[in-house]
Amino acid sequence: MIIDRRSLVVGTAAVLAAGRAVAGTASLRLWPGVPPGGGGPDGSPEVDGKGAVSNIAVPGLEVFAPSRPNGTAMLVAAGGGYKRIEIEREARPAARWLAARGITAFVLSYRLPREGWADGPMAPLQDTQRALRLIRSRAAAYGVDPNRIGVLGFSAGGHLMGLAAMRSAFASYRPDDATDALTARPSAAALIYSVITLEPPYDLTSTRVQLVGRHPDPEASAEWSVETHVRSRCPPVFLVQAEDDPVSDIANSRIMARACERAGVRVEAHIFPSGGHGFGMGRPGTSSAEWPPWYDAWLHTVGAPA
Repeated sequence: MIIDRRSLVVGTAAVLAAGRAVAGTASLRLWPGVPPGGGGPDGSPEVDGKGAVSNIAVPGLEVFAPSRPNGTAMLVAAGGGYKRIEIEREARPAARWLAARGITAFVLSYRLPREGWADGPMAPLQDTQRALRLIRSRAAAYGVDPNRIGVLGFSAGGHLMGLAAMRSAFASYRPDDATDALTARPSAAALIYSVITLEPPYDLTSTRVQLVGRHPDPEASAEWSVETHVRSRCPPVFLVQAEDDPVSDIANSRIMARACERAGVRVEAHIFPSGGHGFGMGRPGTSSAEWPPWYDAWLHTVGAPA
C-alpha cells in the first residue's frame, strides 16, 4: 500500500510529548575476537564535525535502554553511503525516540566495506546478522521478547537493514559461537529514504560504488539489490521517502513496495512531495516531520510495542 502524503497533515505534539525517559546507554562488542575474514583499519573511530563516524575497527552496538521496556527491541542503522555512518544525525535521535516509547534501541556501528576488510561488501551484512543474533541472545537481560526485534535503517543503512530483513537465512559468515545458532530474522523492517536497488537506471549512488564498484556486472548489481530477495516469508515493511530526494531516487521506495506486494509481504509506503534526503526523524515545519507518528502507528499494527 502506497500512501501519497500531498495533503495529509498529522498532529505530532501529543505523540512526541509522550513516552519514557532513557535510563542510560551501554556498549556491546559484536564479535568475541576478530570479525570474519579479518583485516580492517587501525586506531579509534574517526568522527567528523557533524558526528558521522568512519574508521570502524571494532563494530558494536550502543544500547539505549528505556526505563520501562515494553518488550520490543529495534536495531538502528544510519546511512552515509557506506563511506561513513551518520550516527549523530540519524541513528541516535531515532534511538532516543524509540526508547522514549519503551522500545530498547541498539545503534549499530557496522564495518565499512572499503576500509580494508578482507570480506569487503559482505562485512556490513555480517555485522547486522551478528547484531540481531546478539540482541536475541541477550533478550532476557534487556526485557525484550526475542520474537519482537525489528530493524530501522536510513539511506544506506536502510539498504543494509533491507538486505538483513529480506536475506535473513543467508549465511554471510561461518558460525563463531552459540549466538550464531540463533535466527537473524527481524520481526519488522522500516526503511527510511533508503537505497533499495543497485540496478540501472537508479544505480547512481555511493552505495552501489562502495558495494559493487563503478562498473559492476548485472549479476552483482542484482545480488546486492534489496528487492531481488523479497519472498513471501519476509517480515512486514514500512517505507518513507520524499519525491524530491536527490540521492536515492523515489523509484527505490516504489520498487520495494511493488516487490512486497507481488510476494504478499505486508507493506506500508508513505511518499510526500518534498523533504529531500537525510531528514532523519524529520525537519520541524516540513512534511518530513510527520513520518514518526505514522511509524509509531504502524508498529502497533504489526504487534511491535506491548
